[in-house]
Amino acid sequence: FSCKAGEFLDMKAQACQPCAEGTYSLGTGVRFDEWDELPHGFANVASNLELDDGFSDVVENCTTSTWVPLGDYIASNTDECTATLMYAVSLKQSGTVSFEYIYPDSSIVFEFFVQNDQCQPTVEESRWMRTTEKGWEFHSVELSRGNNVLYWRTTAFSVWSKVPKPVLVRNIGITGVAYTSECFPCKPGTFAAAAGSSSCQLCPANSFSSKGATACQPCEPTTYAEPGSASCKVRPPCTDKDYFYTHTACDANGETQLMFKWAEPKICSEALPRAAQLPSSGLKSRCPPCNPGFYKSNGSACEPCPYGSYSNGSGCVRCPAGTEPVLGLEYKWWNVLPPNMETTVLSGINFEYKGMAGWEVAGDYIYTAAGASDNDFMILTLLVPGFSPPQPALEDGDSKEVARITFVFETVCSVSCELYFMVGINSRTNTPVETWMGPRGKQSYTYVVEKNATTSFTWAFQRTRYREAGRRYTSDVAKLYSINVTNVLGGVASFCRRCASTGGPCAPCPPGHALDHTTGACQPCPPGTFLQGHPPDGPTTCQPCGPGTRSNQVRSLCYSDCTFSLALPGRTLHYDFSALAVSTAFTSGPSFTSKGLKYFHHFNISLCGNHGRKAASCTDNVTDTRLPDEGGPGRVVTSHVCQAIVVPSDVVGHRAAVSSQPVSLADRLLGVTVSSALDGVTAPPELFPPASHELPDIVFFFRSGEVTQSCAGGRATTIRLRCSPLQPGSGSLAVPSKCPEGTCDGCTFHLLWATAEGCPRCSANHYHAIVGACQGGVQRTTYVWREPRLCHGGQRLPPPRIHPCRSAEFWLKVGVSAGTCAAVLLAALAAYFWKKNQKLEYKYSRLVLNAAAKESELPAPDSCAIMEEEDGEDELFFTSKKSLLGKIRCLATK
Repeated sequence: FSCKAGEFLDMKAQACQPCAEGTYSLGTGVRFDEWDELPHGFANVASNLELDDGFSDVVENCTTSTWVPLGDYIASNTDECTATLMYAVSLKQSGTVSFEYIYPDSSIVFEFFVQNDQCQPTVEESRWMRTTEKGWEFHSVELSRGNNVLYWRTTAFSVWSKVPKPVLVRNIGITGVAYTSECFPCKPGTFAAAAGSSSCQLCPANSFSSKGATACQPCEPTTYAEPGSASCKVRPPCTDKDYFYTHTACDANGETQLMFKWAEPKICSEALPRAAQLPSSGLKSRCPPCNPGFYKSNGSACEPCPYGSYSNGSGCVRCPAGTEPVLGLEYKWWNVLPPNMETTVLSGINFEYKGMAGWEVAGDYIYTAAGASDNDFMILTLLVPGFSPPQPALEDGDSKEVARITFVFETVCSVSCELYFMVGINSRTNTPVETWMGPRGKQSYTYVVEKNATTSFTWAFQRTRYREAGRRYTSDVAKLYSINVTNVLGGVASFCRRCASTGGPCAPCPPGHALDHTTGACQPCPPGTFLQGHPPDGPTTCQPCGPGTRSNQVRSLCYSDCTFSLALPGRTLHYDFSALAVSTAFTSGPSFTSKGLKYFHHFNISLCGNHGRKAASCTDNVTDTRLPDEGGPGRVVTSHVCQAIVVPSDVVGHRAAVSSQPVSLADRLLGVTVSSALDGVTAPPELFPPASHELPDIVFFFRSGEVTQSCAGGRATTIRLRCSPLQPGSGSLAVPSKCPEGTCDGCTFHLLWATAEGCPRCSANHYHAIVGACQGGVQRTTYVWREPRLCHGGQRLPPPRIHPCRSAEFWLKVGVSAGTCAAVLLAALAAYFWKKNQKLEYKYSRLVLNAAAKESELPAPDSCAIMEEEDGEDELFFTSKKSLLGKIRCLATK
C-alpha cells in the first residue's frame, strides 16, 4: 500500500490524506536534504588497503578520510584513500534513487552503484559518473524491490602534487519504500504555501523562514538575507571592496566613459556612518584602438577586415601579391567584451550560476569584478568555432598542433587565490589544463591545440576556497592583458606571409619543402633532413634528423625504421625492433590502493610506428565517456607515449578496465642512440643500474611540444630499451625507484623497457662449435649459444654436422706397418751402400798400388787384376812392377 507524493497514510482513517501547509511528503519515499550531520542510516567508511609494495615507505592512515557533511551537501575526501558513503534501504516496490552532485575534477574517481539482495552490483552504465561543467547535475537510478545498498565511492589521486576538488552530493531522494504515516516539516529557509506539497521552496533573497513555515518573512531594511536563509543579517557599511569599475562602449566621437557599479547582490548599506559612497561616473577618455585584424567602420564599433587583408587595428590593407593572411584572433584592447566571449559567476556555495558578469573590461586589460562572495568562481569563456591549420599539417598527419593559444595574465592576491585554465572540445566537459595558485607576476602561457573541433577556452578565478561573511578580498583580482589564438577558422589577420604558388594563387609549400624567401619558390629539404608543419614568416632551414632516424618520403618528419646498428670493438651488432613498433600498453608504477583494489599508471608506447605516425593512444572512458548516440570514445590522446590512470577490471566488476586522465608524454622522436643525452634531453644511467656491462642499453629520446606551467619547453621522455632474454614478447616496463611516477621534475619522464625483443639480432659471433669424439668412424659437430645469450631472432643455430672419421686403433696399425717397411728399406739401403763402399775401397787401393809401382818401377802385372764386372771380394795380391804397355792397357780397361 502506498500514498501519492504530498500525502500521508492516516492510520485512524486508513486513507491517504494531503500534507498540511508547511510540510511535505514523498509518498513512498524519503529525502535527505539537510547535512549538518550524517543522517541516520548512513554509513561512512574510509579505507586504505595498500600494502607495502616498495613504492612508498609509509602507508597512509585513512581513518579520517571520509565524506564530510557541510550543511546543504556532503563532500568527499581529496586524498589517495578510498571513501565510501553507504545507505541500506528495503523497498516494498520498484523505485528510484536520485541525487544532485558536483564532480568538477577528474583527478578523483567517482562511482555510484547499487547492490541487491545477493550482494551483487546491478549492471548500470552510469556507474562511473561524468564530470560536471555547469553547476549541479541530476542523477537517477532505478531500484528493484527488496534490499538495496547504495554506494557513493571516491578515490583521489594527485597528479604531480595537485590537490583535486572534492565531489559534492545533495538532495538524495529514494522512492519505493513503505508508506509514510506522517509528513516532514520544511527545513528553515524553505516554505510550503499549499497543502499536499511534495517539496518545499526556497525563500527568496532578503527574506527568511523558520522550520515548518508556510510563507517567508521579509527582512528589515537594515538587514539582508541570501536565498534560502533561516535568518537575516545586519547590513555592513559599504567599503571600496563593494564596487567595481568598467567602461562603456565607444560613442560616435570615439570616447568611452568610466563607470562605477555596486557589486551584486548589494548587501552593504551606504547610509551607515563611515560607509563608502559610490564614486561618480562619467569620466570620458579616448577609446583604445581596435584589436589587430579589425578596423573602425562608419560607426564606432570595430569590424573584422575582409579575407585577403590585414590590419594593425587602424585600417585594412590588402596582402601583397605572393602572400597570404595569417588568420587568427588577437585581443589586446578591451573596450567591450568580444562577441565570442561570455562571462558569468559560479557560486562557490551551491555551485549555481548567477546572472551577473564575472569579468569587466578596463581598456588595456580585462579583470575579475567583485562577486557575491569571495569563494565564487569568476568565469570567462572564449568560444572558437574551429581551426584552419596550414595544409601541410593536415597532409602530413604527424604534427599534433593545429593551433595554439597564448595569453598574458597576472594575479594579485593576498590569500590563497587560484586561477584555472580549462579547455572544452565540441561542447564537452571542460578539462582543467593548468592551475596557478597565489600571486603571479605578469607572464605568458601557451597551450597547443591538438584537435580541429569547436573549442572553448575558460578562465576561472576563485579568491578563496573558504566561505566567509562579506567581501573581504575583492582587491584580489586576475588580469588578462592579451589573448592570441592562431589558425582560427574565419579569423582575422594582423600580418601576411609569403607563400609559394603550388596549386593556387597563394598556397603554402607542400610537406617537406621550405620557402625560399629570395625567389618565393618551394625547395625540397635534402635527404636526412625534415621540415615539420608550415614554415613561419621569416627564413627557415631544414633540420637534420637525429641519430638512428631518417626522413620519410616527403621529408616532413624523421622516424626510425626500427633497425639500429651498434659498432663495438671487434664486432657490429644489428637490432630490429619491428615487434615493438606497434602500440604496446603497460600497467606499471605506483598503486593507489591495495592488491585487487589498485589504481595503476598505464603507459601506451609506440617506439617507431608506421613511418613515424603515432599508433599509441590513451582514452578517458571514466569521466568523459560519450553518450550512446554520440558514438566513439571520449577524450583520446594519441602520441608516441601517453599515460593514464587505470582501474583494473577485477576491481570495478566490468568487462574491461577503465581509465582516466590521459596525458601525452611524447609526440616526436628525436633519435635513437646509446648515449645518455640527446638534444638537451638527458637519460641518467644511474636511474636504472645496468645488470650487465657487456651490452649497452638502446635509448629512445622523445619530446612533446605540449607546453605546461612547469614545463615551459614542453615534456620529454626517454625509453631505455634493455636486452632481457628471459622476458619474451612485450617484456616489462619499469619506472625509476627514486621517482615512482616516472618523472622526478614533472617534465622529463624516464622508462625502462626490458624485453628479449630489445636484444641484437643473432649472428655467427653469438655461438661456437663443439666437436665430439670419433665413434664408430663417425664424428659430430654441435653448435651452441655463448652464455649468457644476449641476442634474439636473426641467424639461427646451424644444424649439427656429421662426417666420417678413423679411430686411433686403425691409425696405430697403419703406423706399425709403415715403420716396418721403412726399417726393411733402410736395412737394404745400408747393405747396398756398404757393398758399394767395399768396391770403391778396393779400387782406391789398386790406384794407390799402381802409383807406387810407377815410382819404384816395379814389373808390370800380367793383367789389370779385377775388372769392373768381377767380384771384388778376392784377396788383393801385390805383383811385380808393370811395364808401360801393361799400365796403358789397365787404364784403357778401367
